[in-house]
Amino acid sequence: MPDIRVITEVAGRVCALPVAAGASIGDGDDVAVVEAMKMEIPVSSPAAGKVKTILVALDDVVAEGQAVAILEI
Repeated sequence: MPDIRVITEVAGRVCALPVAAGASIGDGDDVAVVEAMKMEIPVSSPAAGKVKTILVALDDVVAEGQAVAILEI
């Protein structure tokens, strides 16, 4: 099964991780929430699948285009 990387579109600080490794998620489900310029921006799954790995932790600073998780579909 192919792996899909979940990518953040904004730079900021990870303020929430609503899913854990091993969880099943649907297309468009939030995988992480990034705080940028006092706004909370969700990072959504591009496909349905199972969370293989979470690549970030709470309070990590992420760059635009950085992968935050890997999904198995």
